[in-house]
Amino acid sequence: MKLAKSYYDFCNSEKRIQVHQGGTRSGKTYSILTGLIELCYKNENAGIVITIVRKTFPALRGTAYRDFFEILEREELYNPDAHNKSEATYELYGNLIEFISVDQPQKVRGRKRDVLYVNECNEISLEDWRQLLLRTTGRAIIDYNPSDEYSWIYEEVIPREDADFFQTTYKDNPFLDEATIREIERLKNADANFWRVYGLGERGASQARIFTHFQEVEKPKGKLVAYGLDFGYTNDPSAIIRLSTDGEALYVQELLYRNGMSNKELAEFLKEEIEGKAIVIADSAEPKSIDEIHRYGINVHPAKKGADSVRAGIQYLKSKPLYVTSDSVNLLKELRNYKYKEDKNGRILNEPVDSFNHAIDATRYAASHSLLRPNYGRYRIV
Repeated sequence: MKLAKSYYDFCNSEKRIQVHQGGTRSGKTYSILTGLIELCYKNENAGIVITIVRKTFPALRGTAYRDFFEILEREELYNPDAHNKSEATYELYGNLIEFISVDQPQKVRGRKRDVLYVNECNEISLEDWRQLLLRTTGRAIIDYNPSDEYSWIYEEVIPREDADFFQTTYKDNPFLDEATIREIERLKNADANFWRVYGLGERGASQARIFTHFQEVEKPKGKLVAYGLDFGYTNDPSAIIRLSTDGEALYVQELLYRNGMSNKELAEFLKEEIEGKAIVIADSAEPKSIDEIHRYGINVHPAKKGADSVRAGIQYLKSKPLYVTSDSVNLLKELRNYKYKEDKNGRILNEPVDSFNHAIDATRYAASHSLLRPNYGRYRIV
């Protein structure tokens, strides 16, 4: 069976550092994790310590941690007795795999390991990277989407003589279905820079990011305002967020980001999550879905759509301090990648690219509908 290119890159490299730069769905993370599992098998009872790292543990839990155990279960290798969930470690073939985040400084600066794998390495700082590498006796592997025009990776890691650089795209992943491929290739006509980064896996060169002021927090604060719901199904995920405010700042927490959810399943999820009769503001392009969810007893209402309300909603979110919980993995990714369109000359247009916006749209629905009142400010979005 043919595997993704990143798997063979991982296995064939003899350099101390491997740099895996790739577009969306190129198979980087899954391939590297598969290679690490095989490394444990080939070195049974060697006592190797492998550390898998990401910026925050909620982000790690939703990506590499989840994928690692999915692979084990698929291959019928998972043993619950080997899994220390409180310590986030797993013993495999007499070796130890540990999962840590760089917001755990005692673990970053206090532990040594044989193999290091940093997932989405462009999220961490150069100092974090140096501390992790100093405590790594063997190989170090990093992967990332090249969305940043400037990054310490380009200056401090790729030029090293002991580093191998690999670049992959969705075409290097033989497991993608046609629907996913078509969705990725839509970026050709949507935005040149998005296509360059997420289609071709090439370094970004855009200053058009829409949200740059948001910050991560552990928990939301303030009074509940509303829940936001953006519908999806096969190709796009349904997204649900919780929005609260302390009177000045906005606090957003991602509750759901999942494909294949029926309206009944969304309603059941909302019944479990929403507080009392709190209002849910949903995508107005789906009136039948809104009516169906309403019949399940959810206090759901449509948000107004259209280019003007999109632009005004974005401006409103940009005008407020914006805090996002660290467990909102997909919303944080969207905020880092949501951008304005650019013309062929690189001029930034006042229209966002219709991509990386499912949880953002849900946030905009809740904020614009519930926080802009008739006599509040210069305009109202309802």
